[in-house]
Amino acid sequence: MSNLSDSAVLEPPASTEAPNAESFTPQGEYSQRELALLARLSLKVTPAVSARSRCDETMDAIKSYILREHLQSGDVMPTETQLCDTIGASRSSVREAVRKLEALNIVKVEHGKGTFVGSLSLDPMVETLAFRSLVSVGKNFTDLQDVVELRRFLDLGCAGEVVVSLAGSEQPRLMELAESMTNTAKEGKTFLALDIDFHMGILDSLDNTIVKQMVRSLWLVHMAVLPQLGLPVSSELDRTAEAHKRMLNAALAGNVEEYRKAVIDHYEPIESILKQRIQGGTE
Repeated sequence: MSNLSDSAVLEPPASTEAPNAESFTPQGEYSQRELALLARLSLKVTPAVSARSRCDETMDAIKSYILREHLQSGDVMPTETQLCDTIGASRSSVREAVRKLEALNIVKVEHGKGTFVGSLSLDPMVETLAFRSLVSVGKNFTDLQDVVELRRFLDLGCAGEVVVSLAGSEQPRLMELAESMTNTAKEGKTFLALDIDFHMGILDSLDNTIVKQMVRSLWLVHMAVLPQLGLPVSSELDRTAEAHKRMLNAALAGNVEEYRKAVIDHYEPIESILKQRIQGGTE
């Protein structure tokens, strides 16, 4: 039996079906059961839940506490003793749970000051994706292909909002970056730093922190893995650089269709190389 009290995480319902809309508390308040489900980042309970460790349950309880108290990044957390009393867990379970949550940037421990809600950044995801892709280096290119494809999906998904936000505006910094990429490509050189600066600049207009974190995270994974694959520098650097300029011009002109075409052209060279490697049996 778990030491966790019902005030922290309730036992999951017997049904494995996701709760329907009527079972949720109105007016933005979460019930205890809903907090437990949210903490597990899933709306379905699987048989594996019964085998979860005490540390996992304590992590869920701490996340439920953060949600229940509406804490934000940087807010102070209860002391270790207070957490033990609040969620009904042992000191050793709380310590282990806090260590794991700190690795996920969910909490942050500052010695001599206390424990705080963490930055909640996507850095742990970056590390996991990069490591997963690096493990497969020399065996296959599928993981990198998936990362590149997801980057393209995000750029295409944001196309409408980007065009609306940039249409008719002046963007000298983005123009400068696009021009620099074109000039660098003519010299047969890659333009990695310019590339990410351009994409972050494009997304600045959306004022969406999560989108920017996700795009930057995927870009970092892409750049961490790419050099390890031994892929040749694309002979179509000029095309990739020109695609960035077309993206910007289309956005400023308010042309969503041309913007999307430029996005597809931007990713086509690297996707073509990866596809050839996979189909060629060099996985």
